[in-house]
Amino acid sequence: MSAPTLYEAHSSADTAGMAKRENPFGEFWYRFSRNKAAVICLAFVVGTIIVATLATWISPYDPMSGVGPAQLPPFSPDHPLGTDHLGRDMLSQVIHGARVSLLVGFVVAAAATLIGVVIGAVAGYYGSWVDNVLMRVTEFFQTLPRLVLALIIVALFGSGLTKLIIVIAILSWPQTARVVRSGFRTLRSAAFVDAARVSGVPAWRIIAREILPNVLAPVVVVASLDVATAILTEASLSFFGLGDPNVVSWGGMLQQAQQYLRSAWWMAVFPGVAIALVVLAFNVLGDGLNDALNPRLKDKG
Repeated sequence: MSAPTLYEAHSSADTAGMAKRENPFGEFWYRFSRNKAAVICLAFVVGTIIVATLATWISPYDPMSGVGPAQLPPFSPDHPLGTDHLGRDMLSQVIHGARVSLLVGFVVAAAATLIGVVIGAVAGYYGSWVDNVLMRVTEFFQTLPRLVLALIIVALFGSGLTKLIIVIAILSWPQTARVVRSGFRTLRSAAFVDAARVSGVPAWRIIAREILPNVLAPVVVVASLDVATAILTEASLSFFGLGDPNVVSWGGMLQQAQQYLRSAWWMAVFPGVAIALVVLAFNVLGDGLNDALNPRLKDKG
């Protein structure tokens, strides 16, 4: 049996590429995988999620209990990242802190996406005074300094993980609403929407089944960025002492490390690096999703 010629090899590669593009997911992955940085960040995010999910089983010690000498330097045999001022294992704290940060990030992003999609869809589909009222409300929330307002609300009503999530979610939906509204304004006069309207399809079904699936791509991108923003906001609130004292969070670790920067630098470095890496990963992942989902890029490359 003869070896395939160079022409046949190129033809097989082209056929495989075309097969990937005929499948919507295959086409998406083909475009997404071309961004190597985004693929690496996706792997990092998935790994972080796995670590956070299994934190109870894989962390070597209880993150809330002292298990060794105070301020033990990193790279010790029993404590690779050292210990804090109370003798608590830093590696265990970083692992459990991932759980809190990702929980806040994903729940806030989901809640903000839900609120933003509902408001943006109603405003974009109905237009007129409904659009004006909802957009003025959206603009009002956009003009509010998110972190400052969150600080005030949490300071007034008390700290707690649930309260943090609610406050951050309430302040995070305007960008999603604007993206969805823009898509609905573009598609509400499309031929397939007019056909559904003439056929007597209810407005809610047109919104949910005809238009919404066509505007979800940019919503996914915004949601990935909302996760990063929520993680940063939670870390900032915890850094100012307004986090939940009953759980370990990266921001809370930074808050406790302030007065030990000279004597125990690792107490601030490791949670700070964890926050930076996760936020960077979600931002790069968002860029990769935007490149893969943006329909204007379909004819390029």
